[in-house]
Amino acid sequence: MSDRFTCTFTAEAEHIDVMGHVNNAVWVQWMEAIATAHWEADALPEHQERYAWVVTRHEIDYRGNIREGESVTAETFIPDGPSGARFDRCVDFRNAKGKVIVSARTTWAMIDIASGRIMRVPAEVVDCFSAS
Repeated sequence: MSDRFTCTFTAEAEHIDVMGHVNNAVWVQWMEAIATAHWEADALPEHQERYAWVVTRHEIDYRGNIREGESVTAETFIPDGPSGARFDRCVDFRNAKGKVIVSARTTWAMIDIASGRIMRVPAEVVDCFSAS
């Protein structure tokens, strides 16, 4: 279990926009992909069965881009604890030179799958994503 998690993403032809680089919507898809991968890697199986996450807000700073065939290393981390049902997650995407080219902060809300309702994030879920 870790408060940080990394993945590598490579720009494919379908990710490229008319400007010749990764489309902004793809960055959002990659943000969701790394968040999901971190949840699946570190959350307890019983938590994954009981809870789901929905996005309530994205804040993204674009400082650069990549082209087809280029890769980025994404690192996600939890900057602070939850606030009720809300839980913030940051993602930094670094190019081959290690420069952060896209930086994002997403607010997620926890959903109880059985009821479909937003709920307060339980302490035992928070513990799975805290630095030890």
